[in-house]
Amino acid sequence: MSRYNNSHSSLNRIASNLSNVDLQYFIGVDVGSGSARAAICSSAGNILSLAERPIIRQELKPDYITQSTTEIWDAVCFTVKTVIRDSGVDPSLIYGIGFDATCSLVVIDGTTDEPLAVGPDFENDNQNIIMWMDHRALEETAEINKSGYFGLKYVGGQMSVEMEIPKIKWLRNNMPPKKFKNSLFFDLPDYLVYRATSVHHRSYCSTVCKQGLVPPGVDGQTSGWSKEFFEAVDLPELVADDFRKLGGSPGNTGKWFSAGESVGPLSTKAAEELGLTTNCYVGSGVIDCYSGWVGTIAGKTDVAIPELDKQDQEFTGIDKAFGRLAAVAGTSTCHCVMSKDAVFVPGVWGPYRDIMAPGYWLAEGGQSCTGALLAHVLSTHPAYGELSQKADASNISKFDYLNSVLERLKVERKERSVVSLAKHLFLYGDFHGNRSPIADPTMRASIIGQSLDTSLEDLAIMYLGACEFIAQQTRQIVEAMETAGHKISTIFMSGGQCRNGLLMRLLADCVGKPVVIPRYIDAAVVFGSAILGAVAAESVPRSLKRSNSISFLKSGPSFINHHHKPLSDLPSPYTVPTATASSANIASLASVSYTTPTPEGYPFPVMTPMDEKNEFDLIPHGDSQAIEDDDDDDDDEEDGAAIQFGAQNKNFEKVFNDRLKLGHTGSSPVQHSVSGAIITKSRASSIGKTAEKPGDKLWLVMEKMSGPGKVVSPSPNNDPDRILLAAKYKIFLDMLNKQREYRALVDGVEAMLCVKP
Repeated sequence: MSRYNNSHSSLNRIASNLSNVDLQYFIGVDVGSGSARAAICSSAGNILSLAERPIIRQELKPDYITQSTTEIWDAVCFTVKTVIRDSGVDPSLIYGIGFDATCSLVVIDGTTDEPLAVGPDFENDNQNIIMWMDHRALEETAEINKSGYFGLKYVGGQMSVEMEIPKIKWLRNNMPPKKFKNSLFFDLPDYLVYRATSVHHRSYCSTVCKQGLVPPGVDGQTSGWSKEFFEAVDLPELVADDFRKLGGSPGNTGKWFSAGESVGPLSTKAAEELGLTTNCYVGSGVIDCYSGWVGTIAGKTDVAIPELDKQDQEFTGIDKAFGRLAAVAGTSTCHCVMSKDAVFVPGVWGPYRDIMAPGYWLAEGGQSCTGALLAHVLSTHPAYGELSQKADASNISKFDYLNSVLERLKVERKERSVVSLAKHLFLYGDFHGNRSPIADPTMRASIIGQSLDTSLEDLAIMYLGACEFIAQQTRQIVEAMETAGHKISTIFMSGGQCRNGLLMRLLADCVGKPVVIPRYIDAAVVFGSAILGAVAAESVPRSLKRSNSISFLKSGPSFINHHHKPLSDLPSPYTVPTATASSANIASLASVSYTTPTPEGYPFPVMTPMDEKNEFDLIPHGDSQAIEDDDDDDDDEEDGAAIQFGAQNKNFEKVFNDRLKLGHTGSSPVQHSVSGAIITKSRASSIGKTAEKPGDKLWLVMEKMSGPGKVVSPSPNNDPDRILLAAKYKIFLDMLNKQREYRALVDGVEAMLCVKP
């Protein structure tokens, strides 16, 4: 293990001998639904260390789901200090930090900054976050959507129960009035930036996407917020003091930023808590799915995609992002795509202007239940215990085991393919409502084709049906976007679901577009936040002299908890043989290659090997693992949270270094590299190109730091599986429409029966 943790002195020696060069590092922080993560990156895009710490959520009543900013900030500080220590990087060489988080509502006291309870009983001030998945505000959402507010057309035609104005309205209706009067409201990414800088600035990403702000200049808006709207929905308190509760108004009492724009340096207090310096600049934060957009869509591909090649020839800078759909998959999945002009898609959130780059628009589709759907299907089946036992005994994940079961069933039942095993199973999986493109939180799941079979084989077929549903609904969302005017060429995936080759194959074949698996499968979102930190650091004047001694990182015991699990070669072509990023040396992980195709032509979409040699990969950095319980992943599966999609692994270092190929992305002009730190003659040369349009700086940094990805190309149109899936897509749509028809029929009968004679 020592070679993974002895880089401190060697890196410091290198730095001391290179006083005339600029070593650049950046930190990304990602706060998801179940954990906080941090990563430290070089300017070449190499992740040196990654750490993760779980965070809890409370659900005192169904659909009332809360978290704590105190716990989250503690987890952020823990993980940031961990990656600094394990990477061996001098904190004074860390130029920027970026934050992303879930779109959850934070409530604090406007006088003291202390957390305020958000219910349902308002007794615990420590629980001051209403999570995005909290659906308590159904009535308030319906009232808001009846208001006729013109801004609703910028959120897909109606607000979702998962947005924040309905949640604030619920608080006004239920919170003690004095506490509500003193409240300030933040989206969680903006709160983290505030906590880091002590500056009350806000991001367009959070306020436009989740709070109903319409940027100045759009439809003649001047203040961004609408006094008439808030008064119409009985929220006059939000108007007071020039919208102080929401951060003021853009260009007047408040200041707004697009993604990665520098908000300012870390405050002294935050620098001490994070173990950084006050010369570290903070990029404007984003909602987690948009960090996935940043961390993936500028990636290179291992095979040519003609549509992308054409775009690269036609466009420059940020315009190259057009047509690249980022699908960020975890508990839920978000689908983000950029356009130059506003494209209105019914049932799809947006279009949102300025959130990623001034003057550009983003649309956001979504599925409320993807990782959570797979967890639910597995954990509620009678054969789940048997699956857990057999998967653990085989040292592989449950999904890998199920994929192998499907391969066996295909042979035993003499089926044409794995896909045809579920030809008579029709699973519609909106267990938690529909986010896009129906935008109906009351939608529910339905299954046609179940039997009394409770075997493990039946569970495998149900799991296949759930994967198919995720892919078919993705097709529905993409088609809705394209019908409205978007031109989508490629899907850039991220998140643990990328490790499930069966699901990736179904996505490519259902949607009919290439799917790109990123360099950092599990770390794409936190990597995107590190890019935001790098963009913020670009604003630092070149003449600024950084201290070599300023650091608030105190000495202490290592946070590392090593518990690697074995890597097993599996017979299923749908299995990726790699560890999860949260328990791996990410620098080595990025360079691993598994390229042997299966006999049936299903090479699993794994990370592509780097294409040029680089001394960085000789010295692995950071084997950080902040989760101490070996059973965390199984717990997540049982409670419906994000679940592990990778194989379980032991002897990780030996397996991966045996297969290691050296190199870096080769995506930018590099003069020399030492331990992953790119050495340049000046800060101006760190990008190597000049940004010309708003957003070009962001794109150039994304392009420079993003590595290659693996392409899963759709099967030919005449492939039997694609023909079968196309037929089942019609059934998928029919199940959706019939459910709405049946519900309306029954509701009509109930309404008639309730009429008094």
